[in-house]
Amino acid sequence: MPPKVKITKEDIVQAGLEIVRRDGEAGLNARSIAAVLGCSTQPVFSNYDSMDELRMAVLGGAEGIYARYVQEEIASGKYPDYKASGMAYIRFAKEEKNLFRMLYMRHRTYEQTLNEAHLFDQMEEIVQDTTGLEKDRARLFHLEMWAFVHGIAAMMATGYLELDMDLVCDMITDAYQGLKNRFREV
Repeated sequence: MPPKVKITKEDIVQAGLEIVRRDGEAGLNARSIAAVLGCSTQPVFSNYDSMDELRMAVLGGAEGIYARYVQEEIASGKYPDYKASGMAYIRFAKEEKNLFRMLYMRHRTYEQTLNEAHLFDQMEEIVQDTTGLEKDRARLFHLEMWAFVHGIAAMMATGYLELDMDLVCDMITDAYQGLKNRFREV
């Protein structure tokens, strides 16, 4: 009798990410994961108590992929850190449409991860350092920039608009400079 193949939580999350990439979040269920892994649903439910728990694990995997986009963009040195984070967000939306939609285009009332809150605080600090704005003004500045960047990303993730990344870079610069000028005048 051949030994049983042990299916790990990581295997299940990777299968879940593959399914979301291919079919969107709606395709994520125990049967589709079992089909990718070539097993029954038993290992899925042996590792996770519920589909909600599994879904949260797959979300965590998608957040990890997005974090790598940000790290790579910043490490490239092509843009200042603040702009690099926006460019990474848009590139993630363009290249990983279904993962982006799962992370950033779902109903999220009262849902925010600690990682997202920390990242938002980091971005505010960068705005403060680069513009000289006080904390409350830097928060508003970042919120307006983020809305602009998210709009571009959402249009690209849904196929509504396909933009060249050089044009996106110019658009982000224009929005940043315009906000910076407006906030300095007030």
